[in-house]
Amino acid sequence: ETGIQLVATNDVHYINKEDAYFHDVLLCIQMQKTVMDEDRMSFPSDEFYLKSYEEMAEIFPEEALKNTALIGERCNVELDFDTVHLPEFKIPDGYSKTNYFRKICQDGLESRYKNVTNEIQQRLDYEIGIIEQMGYVDYFLIVWDFIKYAKDNKIMVGPGRGSAAGSLVAYSMKITNIDPLKYNLIFERFLNPDRVSMPDIDVDFCYERREEVIEYVRHKYGKKRVAQIITFGTMAAKGAIRDVGRALNLSYGEVDFVAKKIPMSLGMTISKALKVNKELDDLYERDSKVNKLINLALKVEGLPRHASTHAAGVLISKEDVTEYVPLSRNKDIITTQFNMIELEELGLLKMDFLGLRTLTVIRDAIELIEKNYSTKVDFNNCQYDDKEVYKLFANSETLGIFQFESSGMRAFLKELKPTEFENIAAANALYRPGPMGQIPVYIKNKLNPENVSYLHPKLEPILNVTYGCMVYQEQVMQIVRDIGGFTMGRSDLLRRAMGKKKMSVMLEERQNFIYGKKAENGEPGILGAVNNGVDEKSANEIYDLMIEFAKYAFPKAHSVAYAALAYETAWLKYYYPVEFMAALISSIMGSSGTVSLYIRECKRLGIEILPPDVNESMDKFTVENGKIRFGLAAVKNVGTNVIGDIVSTREKKGKFTSFTDFCTKVNQNVLNKRQIESLIKCGAFDFLKVNRSQLIAIYERTIDAVSNQKRRNIEGQFSLFDHDTSSSVNFTEGEELPKLPEYNEKILLAMEKEMVGVYLSGHPLSEYEKELDYAATTNSSEIAELKGSEENSNSIHDGSRVVIGGIIIKKQNKITKNNNMMAFVTLEDLYGTVECIVFPKVYEKCKDVLYEDSIVLVQGIINASEEDATKLICNKITVLKKNITNYTNENTKQRKLYLKVSDKSHYLKIKNDIFTNLCKCRGSDCVIIYSEKEKANMVLPQKNWVNINDKNLINNLKNILGEKNIAIK
Repeated sequence: ETGIQLVATNDVHYINKEDAYFHDVLLCIQMQKTVMDEDRMSFPSDEFYLKSYEEMAEIFPEEALKNTALIGERCNVELDFDTVHLPEFKIPDGYSKTNYFRKICQDGLESRYKNVTNEIQQRLDYEIGIIEQMGYVDYFLIVWDFIKYAKDNKIMVGPGRGSAAGSLVAYSMKITNIDPLKYNLIFERFLNPDRVSMPDIDVDFCYERREEVIEYVRHKYGKKRVAQIITFGTMAAKGAIRDVGRALNLSYGEVDFVAKKIPMSLGMTISKALKVNKELDDLYERDSKVNKLINLALKVEGLPRHASTHAAGVLISKEDVTEYVPLSRNKDIITTQFNMIELEELGLLKMDFLGLRTLTVIRDAIELIEKNYSTKVDFNNCQYDDKEVYKLFANSETLGIFQFESSGMRAFLKELKPTEFENIAAANALYRPGPMGQIPVYIKNKLNPENVSYLHPKLEPILNVTYGCMVYQEQVMQIVRDIGGFTMGRSDLLRRAMGKKKMSVMLEERQNFIYGKKAENGEPGILGAVNNGVDEKSANEIYDLMIEFAKYAFPKAHSVAYAALAYETAWLKYYYPVEFMAALISSIMGSSGTVSLYIRECKRLGIEILPPDVNESMDKFTVENGKIRFGLAAVKNVGTNVIGDIVSTREKKGKFTSFTDFCTKVNQNVLNKRQIESLIKCGAFDFLKVNRSQLIAIYERTIDAVSNQKRRNIEGQFSLFDHDTSSSVNFTEGEELPKLPEYNEKILLAMEKEMVGVYLSGHPLSEYEKELDYAATTNSSEIAELKGSEENSNSIHDGSRVVIGGIIIKKQNKITKNNNMMAFVTLEDLYGTVECIVFPKVYEKCKDVLYEDSIVLVQGIINASEEDATKLICNKITVLKKNITNYTNENTKQRKLYLKVSDKSHYLKIKNDIFTNLCKCRGSDCVIIYSEKEKANMVLPQKNWVNINDKNLINNLKNILGEKNIAIK
């Protein structure tokens, strides 16, 4: 009818015919169905694959096949991977781009240093030369410009991030705020002339005002040339196992058993797990159900789960973005369809504009300090050398301190006892999976510097800052340069090869490092360690040491920059604790668990928390006579418009004298009954000295009466015949309140918790604090830290046996496939909440204590997930009793770990090593030190008890004490 020619094609959803079943499972995952569901969407056959030419020729005439080929020939696109498309930075008249760039650098250098020495000038000139040679002048000017805009507009900018802090140009241009010369940072770690790649300067901005900087960039370069970047959430190893298991309708226990066999470490895949975990490999080989589960999960793993907007990535292009990449819409945000890696390969400029909450905290704390003390705090020229601040680190009082507040890090600090800036910079680098193994050595050497030894004297000036430990990538580069005679650019290439275990490169460069290499083909020669006065044996040992640690080494530039933020927050907490804690709580007021944690820290510091008050509170938490006043923004249902009107009204018309006065003065157009109810429940009217029960009884009638009165009085008009007094309100003498008793404490606390997420006037568990401290081995805050973390980066981890106490605030029963009862329980302690899973066997034993408001002690196993919040699998639940002196022994079948030492002096020598390992593995098993000479036992405090099931712990203790000196009973 139309004359349109026939084209041969097939609806392709998978490549191979045998992938049909896998595709069906994938559909189940997407729709949250199982393969057993009959009413779900499924494809009618297994023919939706990419057919071969021969298969298509059997179905379609030759003409249709030729038409397909014609269309294919018309489809042609070439992607340019060789051109850099940097946007052009417009410079003021009278300057060339190079001259303007050099002027900014030189002016900045002279403002940074009182005495610009030849060495400093030469370093700047060298960096400028490399940047100009590589064609990145525009890049630096663009970054300088938007950072200058932020600072000019009082938007907090971080001191630096990543390797960019190693650049003197960046420091001179005030892009970073860390002196690279002072901390021996290396430019080539940031920009390597021997490896052409785009520089990468990521910038931290105040969390609340980051968007203003992005908007400035949009305005400057044009909206069509700026876009945010897409990111794809992919199915990780454990997630793939769990998703496929659900789709196959396997039980939770079966799937969880397999998922738990996959180690929780960085870059872990199912294939890698099969190699490193023999138990998982054996299961895979002998159990057909597990074999099928893993085979399907292997196909799912790594596939995109969803697309979203990158948290920080922004693309700035030379021409309209559509000239280079396709775009997508994610709600109201325009994003690229290519991710950041592909954009960089296409030579496009990707910038990371990161919102850092800590910068907002510092800003708010400084503003509160200035308001309360007329003192201006400025960290721009900070020396980071206040001994009192390091006492705070040494005492591990670092809740709220940037990067140093996790329980595991606090335990590390208690052993480390930092005394200087380099200590906290190294702690930042060491406290992560991999290098954590070096922590005991670092602590031992730090506390006994006279015992530090080096493979060769030439290593001392490089490693002395970290007590002989190889911690930083820059140290690896320095060793390769100073001992092997490499150029700094080539040393960075070798450092990268070591980090990625490129054996061929490492083998070739070993020879060059030890024996040197003659100059050839325009490349500079390499002196070699032997020619540099290092014997061959030592040179090989040094090279082996670098290979061992290069894969774990961390950029010092990043550690130093973030240690600076840690110091600044610690300084504020030490000298202005009330202002700092007020700013800190304001920054996380949407997270009730963290608010609870910080409120407890305020209690420890002796800081009183005042409830919300319509006469005193602002939107954020504020300081009032040395106390912290709750902010109204933390109250549920009360929006910014209402808060703004409450604050401006009391400033213009005076403080509110009664409930009716409040309702009369505040704009009725922004205030509704629900908001009034929230303010009453949270205690914002308690200053009136009336019962909340009384206000709840009359608030609706009062609001209606005030509204009617206002309507009558519009423009001074009222009716002479208005005599209705049924809804009259006494506006001058206060409310006519009904005589009602106040709600009981339980109801008042529940109201507060409902409205602000925390208890204000008390806590249901207050009378059980001593029992919880004694009986529990962990708390909800420590468990919450585990989400997304990796094995051994915390004092507890996936699979740890723990004891936690609290009050049951929610219970949901569920009937299993076998018609047994189980339950999901939400347990709340003094820090927050944790979900507990009670399977049928345990449920049957403890059902009598499983009810809301029951105060219990739960023994269980940590169940950490990559996707969901960490849960607790319950083994036993008992009522939390009061006034029991030996609580844990009565309620748990506890084991004991005995560690034998020869005498007290022997114990003191190895004490740090022992405690460093104990703090990594907290649990409910008692630890006892037995002195052979004194024939005496020392039971360690409960905070030092462990999980005896942890093999790493036992092996590490055997290495320290010897196998014969460890016993478990």
